[in-house]
Amino acid sequence: MKQVNIKCPYCGSRALLRPATVVRPIAAPGEEVYVCARYPACDAYVAAHRDSRLPMGTLANKALRRKRRQAHLALNRLWESGCMTKKEAYHYLQVQMGLPESEAHIGRFSEYRCEQVIRLCDGFVRAQGLAA
Repeated sequence: MKQVNIKCPYCGSRALLRPATVVRPIAAPGEEVYVCARYPACDAYVAAHRDSRLPMGTLANKALRRKRRQAHLALNRLWESGCMTKKEAYHYLQVQMGLPESEAHIGRFSEYRCEQVIRLCDGFVRAQGLAA
């Protein structure tokens, strides 16, 4: 398995792969996160993929994690409404934001990009006459 070297974007410390229970009291068995070595003083972390143990995005503090959840909820409305598939929703996001597929992942987005996602998705929902 490839060694991952991640630095915290907030404090510069190294991120360590740890059980998710380090940051959440209730976590699925085997769930892991990359967490800043200075946690909890620096509360940055990101979930790891179960199979590869690679990070699902970039380390995020509480505010950015909240904004990413909001962006995911907004994007999910596009495919959960039935007007497009999940794959089509992500393609829509990619095209509208002018991003290559490799960069069109909410887990890598800043708060600004998450706001863009929310505005785009809310606008699409309104234009289609779907419940917001």
